[in-house]
Amino acid sequence: MNLDIVREEIKQYLNKKVEVKVYGMRNKNYNYEGILSAVYPYVFTVFIQGSEKSFNYSDVIIGDVVVKPL
Repeated sequence: MNLDIVREEIKQYLNKKVEVKVYGMRNKNYNYEGILSAVYPYVFTVFIQGSEKSFNYSDVIIGDVVVKPL
């Protein structure tokens, strides 16, 4: 996958509700539901329960972060 392809795919979900799954170290997995609030050149942010979390496109490419629309 290419960074530009991933960025354009995630940009389609801007201002829409998404589910973000984060696969961390030592089998710690996190699931978030929120609104994709901004798309920047190297990160995107999701508004989750009153706070904003940012994620890298490179983590999406390697599979540590999965973004799906709801």
